[in-house]
Amino acid sequence: MKGKLVIISAPSGAGKTTIVRHLLECKLNLEFSVSATTRQKRDNETDGKDYFFVTADRFREMISRNLLAEWQEVYKDNYYGTPASEIERIRSKGNHVLFDVDVKGGINLKKMFGTDALSVFIMPPSVEELEKRLIARGTDSPEKIRTRVMKAGEEIKDAGKFDFKVINDDLQKAQTQVETIVRNFLERESNG
Repeated sequence: MKGKLVIISAPSGAGKTTIVRHLLECKLNLEFSVSATTRQKRDNETDGKDYFFVTADRFREMISRNLLAEWQEVYKDNYYGTPASEIERIRSKGNHVLFDVDVKGGINLKKMFGTDALSVFIMPPSVEELEKRLIARGTDSPEKIRTRVMKAGEEIKDAGKFDFKVINDDLQKAQTQVETIVRNFLERESNG
């Protein structure tokens, strides 16, 4: 039986990666789908584990060869996408695919996989709080933070396109809520 798909999306800095890491520890037969990106690797990231870090030219080649299930140019020349081979590799083992993707990518994957997919939008408590988190993270310049905050305001408008919205104002609570939603989806699907 092919695995199901769990899509976690959020504006940058809302805590989706932390929540995804929590889900991977919950013994739900979830396997992380590694996305491809052209952005610079952060110090704490590993190529092939956190992302496949590629050049913009290589990414455009992947697009032209239809190797991506979905992709977005999130910022100018800053691409993110889901290699179709990752989804197939995980599902063919009977594992469930866990995505940590941007908002547009999450919407596209949900459209593509329909009821086989669960989409969860992680909401920041406020745009102001999101800005504080991005500053505290210390990985972006002030200009990049301003861009991310403006983009977050737009992305929040798309939250209604997701199956569930979880406000991350308390990380423990948000992790528990998302875990319960995912567990219910996977159990319902496997018993039906």
